[in-house]
Amino acid sequence: MITPPVPENENERIAALHSYNILDTLPEIGFEEITLIASEICQTPISLVSLIDSDRQWFKSNRGLQVTETPKDYAFCAHAILQPDKVMVVNNALEDERFADNPLVINKPDVIFYTGVPLVTPDGYALGTLCVIDNKPKELSETQIAALRALAGQVVTQLELRKKNNELHELSAELKRSNEYLERFAVMAAHDIRNPLTSILLTSKILKDRFKDKLDEKGNKFLDIINSSSHKLLSLLEDMLDYSKSNKMLSQNKAEVDILPLFQGIIKLTDAPECFIIRIPAAPVKIITSVVAFEQIIINLLNNAVRYNNKPTGIIEIDFSEDSQFYIFSVTDNGIGIATEDFEKIFESMVTLGQRDRFDKDGSGIGLCTVKSLVEALGGTISVNSVVNEFTTFTFTLKK
Repeated sequence: MITPPVPENENERIAALHSYNILDTLPEIGFEEITLIASEICQTPISLVSLIDSDRQWFKSNRGLQVTETPKDYAFCAHAILQPDKVMVVNNALEDERFADNPLVINKPDVIFYTGVPLVTPDGYALGTLCVIDNKPKELSETQIAALRALAGQVVTQLELRKKNNELHELSAELKRSNEYLERFAVMAAHDIRNPLTSILLTSKILKDRFKDKLDEKGNKFLDIINSSSHKLLSLLEDMLDYSKSNKMLSQNKAEVDILPLFQGIIKLTDAPECFIIRIPAAPVKIITSVVAFEQIIINLLNNAVRYNNKPTGIIEIDFSEDSQFYIFSVTDNGIGIATEDFEKIFESMVTLGQRDRFDKDGSGIGLCTVKSLVEALGGTISVNSVVNEFTTFTFTLKK
């Protein structure tokens, strides 16, 4: 008996095998069906999905054998993986010096005939084989071997699908943990923000009560602005805290709102210099949507339009239209613009274009990704059109 040599890329191959997290797992119908078909096509009593670990051969699907693994040194498949692009055929193991005195040949299960097709990953690593075995000499036709190759391809497909499914489950669990962390963070952040904000609100009320007769009309107006803005921010904080607890609330907590006063309130929260002109729809229009989500969408788009504008006079225009299914909004500015090749990139999480804004600050890469997520959560889509140094228009829809 000749012990199978160790492949040159053995460390990488073993790492690839383990990345599938399949060793010592329970039988699965997809693999069981493949070995059944392989036995029927090749008319053999035994067919296996065999995976070669560092010191053993383990069977993910085992048709016709009573064991789940054998030592690697005895494994025909450990020889087969040495040439990943070829089918290994042993018509009569008793006449092959590699296997003539192999314990699997001279004892049960009497492996006399063997044909194995390497299971090669997309990265080129041979993890094992799909093989068929008989206890007497045999030959397969070219059609049977071609069918066996095709079935081996299906085994690899099953492995890939299984791996992707596992990765999705892990990602889902990680997202759940992240959401739980974000919810806890939101609660703590809300507490930390609420206290100073409440102090601002109370201070503005005290100033108004004590000094309203000593302040001129402009001074009192400033206090009213502080008061109303503080109330607005407190309300927004509470709503955002609610939404951090449940994504479903985006679609469930919808209300009818007049967009004209809504836009006016949002503009007050936007840090726009006096050199900016912001135009909003003049006619009163009512829509039904998640108000908090809508406010966040508009605030993000307006802040971007302000930050990335290098003109002496910044112009931002918000337009509205609708059809039978969607509300349609567009936000256009005369700022620095966006290159065509970056239209999709800007909506990706944590992606920035490396440009500092008019306040000499770097972007976070979060704003537009958040906008896209909110728009999609409300059943809509968002797109961008732009000419560098001329204009940028973001158009988004919200499902009615």
